Amino acid sequence: MNLEYDVVIIGGGTGGYVAAIRASQLGLKTAVVEQGKLGGTCLHAGCIPSKALLRSAEVYANTKNAEKYGIIAPEVGLDFQKVQARKEEITERLYKGVQHLMKKGKIDVYEGKGSILQTKDVLVKGNKEDRETILTTGNIVLATGSRPRTLPGLEPDGKYVMTSDEALQMKELPESILIVGGGVIGIEWASMLVDFGLEVTVIEYADRILPTEDKDISKEVQRLMKKKGVKIVTGAKVLPETLEKGEGVSIKAEYKGKETSFSADQLFVSVGRLPNIEGINLENTSIVVERACIQTNEYYQTNEENVYAIGDVIGGLQLAHVASHEGIIAIEHLAGENPVPLNPTLVSKCVYSSPEVASVGLTEEEAREKGYQVKTGKFSFRAIGKALVFGESDGFVKLVVEEESNRLLGTHMVGPHVTDMITEAGLAQVLNATAMDIANTIHPHPTLAEAIGEAALAVYGKEIHA
Repeated sequence: MNLEYDVVIIGGGTGGYVAAIRASQLGLKTAVVEQGKLGGTCLHAGCIPSKALLRSAEVYANTKNAEKYGIIAPEVGLDFQKVQARKEEITERLYKGVQHLMKKGKIDVYEGKGSILQTKDVLVKGNKEDRETILTTGNIVLATGSRPRTLPGLEPDGKYVMTSDEALQMKELPESILIVGGGVIGIEWASMLVDFGLEVTVIEYADRILPTEDKDISKEVQRLMKKKGVKIVTGAKVLPETLEKGEGVSIKAEYKGKETSFSADQLFVSVGRLPNIEGINLENTSIVVERACIQTNEYYQTNEENVYAIGDVIGGLQLAHVASHEGIIAIEHLAGENPVPLNPTLVSKCVYSSPEVASVGLTEEEAREKGYQVKTGKFSFRAIGKALVFGESDGFVKLVVEEESNRLLGTHMVGPHVTDMITEAGLAQVLNATAMDIANTIHPHPTLAEAIGEAALAVYGKEIHA
């Protein structure tokens, strides 16, 4: 059976379904091919379910410490099955929302494995029926996402070794866990699991956790994670061949010039993600792949002019909001519009640990490496009334500013609810604002965002509450 479309999108994750909606808005006849569920990794195995678990962990930890708020809660218990049920309920509700959006946009959804038959045809092998469908299309968008990267010898086994995919499906919690990797996912899970009461050890190869964040942020997060009870080992190279399984797991790592042994009930591998490029027949095209990532131009167009690729499959910033924006740019470009290319420096990045981390723009180190003469302004949440009200006064806001022009180059935050605050800084950078522009913005009192205004004043040595 042959069907004709203006655009076929292979992959219905956050990037794919947003691209489909934009295509529909532009009047293009659109189809989405999805092997799993609409919403993809973000909705079903990433952003949303992990944040639901993080919220439950946060509530559990706060309830155990309720006495400091004058609340007496002598018997605080954890029903992890109900925690998981809440996660599933949230995911299912959002999944139904995406399905509704597809119907609203009159977007055809094919459940099955999509691949490029030739650059004008997409082959769909149905999930439920032993049937193949060919979709003829003017344009193809590859949005096949990614999967957790593993290390040879540390593949998930369903019992002792896991990635985030398996961890999200845990029916019960172990008493202790080793997390290999101190990046974003590793730190989020470390924060969550220690709040659930586990003994948590993080082993990171780099010399600091969250190595892509500003050094001051990494240092503060490490301090606060240790304060929560997380054991953090940096500059350690895990040796997969030393893994032993039995009553729990043990593994060795090269640390400070010698082999050191670590043990726990389970081991969580968090070492990044791999693009899903297998099985989509890239060999039928002239599309270039480097280091497992599809190569595109600034409009996400591949070497095949009618084939685009977006999201994790092209590498770069593997973030759901980036994939969505890339999808919009790709669709507008193939439709003959004139979209503005994405500037990676203007993308906000978030870590949903407790406390949270958020950043946009250049770190202080990056700015200096690029030749900028910089100055910084920093302000602690300890002097912010709303933070004291919340009982969460750890952390700070740091602004990185070009010395001569006072133009904002980067904003870095660690503390309560900073992921909800970073957009102000993102907009400031889009508008090429100065630190004084931010300082002249009246921040309501009492709010956590006052820390941004105070940090802007601190650039000039004019902070009020320090």
